[in-house]
Amino acid sequence: MDTSPIRLLIHGASGRMGQALLRLAAEQPAVYQTVAAVTRRAPAQRVVDGVPHFAASELAGVPDFDVAIDFSLPEGFDPVLALCTDRGRALVSGTTGISTVQQEALAAASVRIPLVWATNFSLGVAVLADVVERVASALPGWDVDIVESHHVHKKDAPSGTALTLGQAAGSAGAQVHYASLRAGDIVGEHTVQFAGLGERIELTHRATHRDVFARGALHVARVLSGRPPGAYHVRDLLD
Repeated sequence: MDTSPIRLLIHGASGRMGQALLRLAAEQPAVYQTVAAVTRRAPAQRVVDGVPHFAASELAGVPDFDVAIDFSLPEGFDPVLALCTDRGRALVSGTTGISTVQQEALAAASVRIPLVWATNFSLGVAVLADVVERVASALPGWDVDIVESHHVHKKDAPSGTALTLGQAAGSAGAQVHYASLRAGDIVGEHTVQFAGLGERIELTHRATHRDVFARGALHVARVLSGRPPGAYHVRDLLD
C-alpha cells in the first residue's frame, strides 16, 4: 500500500480558500505535499515556504501531481480542467459561477478522470444534504423552506449551498422556497424547515470558520485520489 503524501496542485492559491489550503496542507506533511501553487498573476516569489509558485499562464509547466484543488474564477476553470484531463489527474473544484458549457465539460471529463465539483465542501453540509433528501422523501406534501444567512459582502442569493440543499429536497419531489439574509460577518448558516399540520422539523448547519471548507476539500482530495473516473459528490467521499 502506497503511503506517500498526496501531491497537490492548489489552483487559485492567492485567494482566501487557496491560502487556507496551503496552510492546512502544510500542517499534515505525512498526508499532503503541495507541489505547485498557481495564482492568476505572476508570483512575487517563486518559492514560498518550500512550495513552488506559478502564474496561471504557466499552468502547463507545473510538475506532476495527483489531485488539483481549484478555487479560482470561471475564466480560470477551463485550463485547470483541461490540464487534469490531459494528465489523467483528479480534480476537486469549488469554483462558483461556471457556465452551462463548463458544466457540460465537467460531465465529459468525468469519463476520463475522477472529479468533484461542489458549492460547499463542509462535511457537515454533505451529511445535511443526505438527511434533507431522506426527510423530504419520508414526508411528501410537507412545506419545505430554506433560510440562509451570510455576511454582508456575499452577492448571490440564494447561496449555492441553499440551492444544493434545495436540489436534495427537490429530488424527493418537494417544492422548495428560499429566503436569504445578509448581515454582519456571518460565515454561513442554513436552516431547512419541514412544516406539516401541527408539527415542524428544523435542520440547521452553522459554519463558524472558513477553514471547514478547506478541510473538507483536503479530505475529498485524499479520498478521491486513486478512485476510478467519475463525477463524485462530497457525500460519496465521507469515509
